[in-house]
Amino acid sequence: MAEQIVSPGVFARENDQSFIQPAPVEAGAALVGPTVKGAPYVPTLVTSYSDYQNKFGTTFTSGGRVYTFLTSIAAYNYFNEGGETLLVTKVVSGGFSNFTSADNTTLLNGLGGAISTTANALINSITTQPSGAIGAYTGVSSSAVTSTSGVSVTASISLNPANNTTLLTVTGQDGTFNVGDTITFPSGSIGGPASPAGTDLIVTLTNDDIVGTTTNQPFELKTISKGIGQNSFSTEDANGALESGSKDNVRWEISSRDTGSGTFTLLIRRGNDITNEKTILETWTNLSLDPFAENYVAKVIGDQVQTLNGSGASSYLQMSGSYPNNSSYVYVSAVNRPTPNYFDNSGVAKSQYTASIPIVGSGSFDGASGDILPSGEAGLYYHNISNTDTQGLSGSDYTDALGLLANKDEYVYNVISVPGLFQGFASHVSTLTTLITNTQNRGDAIAVLDPVGYGSSVANAVAEAADRNTSYAAMYWPWCQVADPDLGTNVWVPASTLIPAVYAFNDKVAAPWFAPAGLNRGSLSTVVRAERKLPRTDRDTLYEGKVNPIATFPNSGVVVFGQKTLQTRATALDRVNVRRLLIALKSYISQIANNLVFEQNSIATRNSFLSQVNPYLESVQQRQGVYAFKVVMDDSNNTPDVIDRNQLVGQIFIQPTRTAEFVILDFNILPTGAEFPS
Repeated sequence: MAEQIVSPGVFARENDQSFIQPAPVEAGAALVGPTVKGAPYVPTLVTSYSDYQNKFGTTFTSGGRVYTFLTSIAAYNYFNEGGETLLVTKVVSGGFSNFTSADNTTLLNGLGGAISTTANALINSITTQPSGAIGAYTGVSSSAVTSTSGVSVTASISLNPANNTTLLTVTGQDGTFNVGDTITFPSGSIGGPASPAGTDLIVTLTNDDIVGTTTNQPFELKTISKGIGQNSFSTEDANGALESGSKDNVRWEISSRDTGSGTFTLLIRRGNDITNEKTILETWTNLSLDPFAENYVAKVIGDQVQTLNGSGASSYLQMSGSYPNNSSYVYVSAVNRPTPNYFDNSGVAKSQYTASIPIVGSGSFDGASGDILPSGEAGLYYHNISNTDTQGLSGSDYTDALGLLANKDEYVYNVISVPGLFQGFASHVSTLTTLITNTQNRGDAIAVLDPVGYGSSVANAVAEAADRNTSYAAMYWPWCQVADPDLGTNVWVPASTLIPAVYAFNDKVAAPWFAPAGLNRGSLSTVVRAERKLPRTDRDTLYEGKVNPIATFPNSGVVVFGQKTLQTRATALDRVNVRRLLIALKSYISQIANNLVFEQNSIATRNSFLSQVNPYLESVQQRQGVYAFKVVMDDSNNTPDVIDRNQLVGQIFIQPTRTAEFVILDFNILPTGAEFPS
């Protein structure tokens, strides 16, 4: 309420004019392809190659050999050349069950939780009274079984002499079993062909007891990554190593608990570590099962998961869960034994909740499905180059990912690459058409395409480029051999694996409106050699055919030596630097204009827009992006009828800077004594 001025005096008032408009978002590259791990069809932002390795993995084994996906090499080169943000979308083959139970699950089993009405227990410790070998008991059943925890249960037990494993099924009243408790089969009640009559069987519970689908365990974790490669469940050896543990999966550990405070510590460890040399990826301390506490386990670690719904152009991600994920590896999928208001009014822990706090112990993950080897060990990858396949995937496997990335409001990028898809492969053509259509509709990115597979000719590359006509895509050829950062060997890759890195370097040392080509900004520093050296005649043929040649020059190495888009008509937009100039201008200015929506269509609003756009375009002009520009947003284009239609119109005129692609030097021979022209 305004202060009333009645009697004389000095009135000091405040006007807060410090509101700062948010700066437009800087876009990076988008990369679509298969990866070793990660959640399929969930576009994920990574900010470094180490971040990529943590989220998507690096190498995999097929047929006894170790391989790397093109996606990994593209990510490495992008960050190596100065890229800052990369939007990675993992694609998988059609047989990958990524919608149902592909997540790996653990229930923090046997750690102080109550056994439910249907629980399976894997017993690690069994003794017989008075004597007898574990393998002697097969098909044993019993009733009226009792336990040291005082819970009345019935049970059946089956011993497998082949591998000394025991499956125990427990039913009855809910109760708490702890490590060290025993379940006793009464004397004389044991049946089975090999069991001695009248012998008590005592089962001692250990940390790995309860596995399966019990619903009364304290809480449940799932890995963010999907696929069988995330299964780490296996028996520990003497050093605590898991046979199924790897550098790309994880295991968990409860390292401490405090029933007095109702808290515990959870460690996420790398799957291939050992007890005395733990590789701890994440440490979560002071966790609670109390949903009203700030340190509630789901709130601290996160419980959100995204599920792909729809297909193709109608693809979208459905978010479930209440708390954002803070862990890079796991999320809390359920809290089965919450401890609401853990303390009574005197500040003492309530006795009915203390048993829910998980005790010290470790475990692994299991239950995932979906293989990155779509054809088993026979999958084709880019090391096994053919003219039909390079990574064991078909073009249709990319459709849902491209449908998601078509949403420009959700995903921001300025260049998109799909290494492994080729215009010359009939099964890839429709997918690339979708990619180009989506990119054109977005209007804020350019697509990098490969014309043909390895071993093709100049004529084939040109023929494939002729089938496309758009300024929102560019083709490069031939393939290049690069050093694989994870294998330490040289491998062949298509040009689209490397071009986003060239764009990133160009933007770092210059700006998007400079040509990402030539000796200054088009050098491919990680390339060992091109598939073939292109003489001038071949480079001329390729460039005339809208394919940007990757040339090899003595003492200069391998260089991108062209910057044409796939537009057939000869206009300014048939060059990559002009298209990328327009992308940069539209992206920046459109983000400024977003703040005008629902504002008053008045002179003040227009001036606010002009005051931000004109200085920006002046800076672009100073940095050699445009020769000249003019911005009009006044009464001339916002007439009364335009205003009555609730429209605000702005017109931006630019003269883009052209590049010097053809340098002509005339050497004139003059006779002795002639004067040089001034």
